[in-house]
Amino acid sequence: MAKLTKTDVLHIAELAKLDLTEDEVTKFLPQLSTIVDYIGNLSKIDTSKVEATSQTTGLVDVFREDRVVSDGSLSQDEALSGNEETYNGYFKVGAILTERTDK
Repeated sequence: MAKLTKTDVLHIAELAKLDLTEDEVTKFLPQLSTIVDYIGNLSKIDTSKVEATSQTTGLVDVFREDRVVSDGSLSQDEALSGNEETYNGYFKVGAILTERTDK
């Protein structure tokens, strides 16, 4: 069985941004030890004949040539024509967030 300590559990909780009570630390210590033991079983597996791999699907990236298709597309002027206010070729709209809520 893995020999985790209370300090180990508190460190793991800190990494996970969890505030644990003393009761929770006592509860989780044997549970985490069991998990670490189980994961430790993986080190017993002989993987010397297994080829390293970075992905298992065999898929490769598919690329196509980038090209502009203007059939049915609006020009910038046409797209902006229904808006009353524009700025530097963009729609100008009112602010959505007018005040900070984190203060």
